[in-house]
Amino acid sequence: MPEYPDITIYIEALDRRVRGEVIERVIVKSPFLVRTFDPSIDDVVGSRVLSLETIGKRIVLGLEDDLFLVFHLMIAGRFRWRPRGKIPKGKIELATFEIATGTLLLTEAGTKKRASLHVVAGREALRDLDPGGLDLFACQYEEFRERLTLRNHTLRRALPDPHLFSGIGNADSDEILHRARLSPVLLTQKLANEQIKTLFAAIRSTLSEWTSRLRAEVGEGFPEKVTAFRPEMAVHGRYGKACPDCGAAVQRIVFASNETNYCAVCQNGGKLLADRALSRLLKKDWPRSLEELEEHRRELGS
Repeated sequence: MPEYPDITIYIEALDRRVRGEVIERVIVKSPFLVRTFDPSIDDVVGSRVLSLETIGKRIVLGLEDDLFLVFHLMIAGRFRWRPRGKIPKGKIELATFEIATGTLLLTEAGTKKRASLHVVAGREALRDLDPGGLDLFACQYEEFRERLTLRNHTLRRALPDPHLFSGIGNADSDEILHRARLSPVLLTQKLANEQIKTLFAAIRSTLSEWTSRLRAEVGEGFPEKVTAFRPEMAVHGRYGKACPDCGAAVQRIVFASNETNYCAVCQNGGKLLADRALSRLLKKDWPRSLEELEEHRRELGS
């Protein structure tokens, strides 16, 4: 799912291309995309784009007549910028929005169509789509601490919760916690004040750094390689590979389709966190350290 850095770069790229332009034609191919019926998607044709903003991970195009197009890309939704006249044809092409300078194409890979588009009228209707997450670059430390400790959740659950914080995703969470040297399973209400301060700083520095990296990569172009898995990341998506700071193998916790990546040495004093898939198999033999894990692997391989 596109997260804060990706969403920011999308907004900047779109701003250069569509602000001030009139939407001349809209073609929606997928019957699952548009989740509202009044106003109609046809009502935006002929409207000029006046603003671009975000609501959490949603991208919002503000139009004339107080209309708003609200896109939620979910996991596999992506924007593409194509020449004028592009018509959605392939299975993954959901819709096009044509203006004088080109065509904004919305795609979604995979069979599960989760990406959504809401057409709403007025700021009040727009606010109804806001899950209420805190803007981490607009808030003060005390606001962050109060929101973080509102409920006693693990850090890995709390950070990507859109009702708590705006824009953070799974990849961001893994990278932030590694930078902060905090275990993903620490409970929010058990954190010391210094740990919360460290986390607050790590959030801002991690998100800022990745936004700058992506901005430099895209330049004046359009982001075409939006992905949650990048080789430059410290731990996210790097299970089994070396932690860039200590060299230990990156570990993971798997639950259903979700995976959390962390460094046991940097974030948990060298102790492994129980991975549900493996701990069910090993039960009492679940290793407590990296050394025991390597011993188990050698035994299984012998």
